[in-house]
Amino acid sequence: MTEVRVPTLGESVTEATVATWFKKPGDSVAVDEMLCELETDKVTVEVPSPIAGTLSEIVASEGTTVGVDALLAQISEGGEATKAKSEDSAPTPAPAPAAQKAAADVPVMVPTLGESVTEATVSTWYKASGDTVAQDEMLCELETDKVSVEVPAPAAGVLGDIIAPEGTTVQAGGQLATIGNAATGQSGGSTPADRPSAAPDATAPVIPAAAAKADVENAPSAKKMMAENNLSSGDVTGTGKDGRVMKEDVQKALAAAPAPAPAAAPRAPVAADDASREERVKMTRLRQTIARRLKDSQNTAAMLTTYNEVDMTEVMALRSEYKDLFLKKHGVKLGFMSFFTKACCHALKEVPEVNAEIDGTDIVYKNFVHMGIAAGTPTGLVVPVIREADSMSFADIEKAIAEKGKRARDGKLSMAEMQGGTFTISNGGVYGSLMSSPILNPPQSGILGMHKIQDRPMAINGQVVIRPMMYLALSYDHRIVDGKGAVTFLVRVKEALEDPRRLLMDL
Repeated sequence: MTEVRVPTLGESVTEATVATWFKKPGDSVAVDEMLCELETDKVTVEVPSPIAGTLSEIVASEGTTVGVDALLAQISEGGEATKAKSEDSAPTPAPAPAAQKAAADVPVMVPTLGESVTEATVSTWYKASGDTVAQDEMLCELETDKVSVEVPAPAAGVLGDIIAPEGTTVQAGGQLATIGNAATGQSGGSTPADRPSAAPDATAPVIPAAAAKADVENAPSAKKMMAENNLSSGDVTGTGKDGRVMKEDVQKALAAAPAPAPAAAPRAPVAADDASREERVKMTRLRQTIARRLKDSQNTAAMLTTYNEVDMTEVMALRSEYKDLFLKKHGVKLGFMSFFTKACCHALKEVPEVNAEIDGTDIVYKNFVHMGIAAGTPTGLVVPVIREADSMSFADIEKAIAEKGKRARDGKLSMAEMQGGTFTISNGGVYGSLMSSPILNPPQSGILGMHKIQDRPMAINGQVVIRPMMYLALSYDHRIVDGKGAVTFLVRVKEALEDPRRLLMDL
């Protein structure tokens, strides 16, 4: 008899709750097959079988709180295990043709999606079942909350069953399709006759998240907390296995819950002739995430915006004088963004709270600048991050912005490239915006809005002259940044741009 005990749960974690048993007494189990799932305050821990055999007894039932190394169950090596051993010792018969074909199949799996990203939506298949594919040829594209992920063919062959069609929500590590042997032109799902009619398909299709969630048992502590706070499963986003709602998910939902808002007005009746001219399109995951994050920012931060204007004469003259030489030497065009990035880095040194963030009751000051540069793409707004921007040259900044801008438009940005920003610059001027109030990019405390350069009459030394002017807007979190600091920051940016020599002399 082999004992199944609670594994190490992590630093400072001493107990867990038995959330789900996947096997019952009398069931046969294989080595490393999942037996049960434990829930701690922070994570879900899966417990595999240490041996092959038969589950003889469950000592800790679902809902039981257990300590580290506590006895969960016992497994006997008799029954199916003995049968398995005798089968292993017998001569292996020649595989049937169908088995040979299955062995040639290569699964196409969901790749790693990025830190904390557990699911994606299949947006586009570039190949159909039966198509011949080359190794590394693009098969499909997945869409996560922030980026698009391309899935290449792991091997050359023929695309068999597409398990996850377009629109399906898939989990990280889930299966998307199979690729059969190129030499035979066969795949595991190409011929219906190859499958036994009485047995289910070995590769079950991925169930859309909405349907799967209804069959997932939430963690016991999560159910209790939801009941106490009058929440349903639909009110909480589950991060556990298969979308299971964990205790910390309920805590996050309660912490993020905004004040009750008035009910939205019902949609006005639409005339039949108008309805025929409407088009209803489901929001992409990226657009849903943008909408949620922007609204969360408004609900969380005490957001305020202060304005100023900058005379762009000197920057434009400097750029015009050196742009050709700059391009020749550095291989990249000299734009306005490097001037603004440098000016912001300069101002952030004097007003560090604009480069800080709130963590609970602490203020975290950043002694570095990871500059977020907002970029519009066909699928929505993304913010790639230029790391250590405060230590970069004009040329390095322009190269980084050009490279990340292209990757953003092509949907090639990774999750890591959009995380960790400490301050953001948004340039609405490229679209013709004259003035706007940008929304903070949480957990950052400041964002600078650039706008259109427009010739305007200005009073200079008692005379009216025409100057290229730009309105600047700084939105900031008033919980951490006072009005004096915000205005000072914007004035320092204005001074640096109106006299770029100040940047060289760190003034």
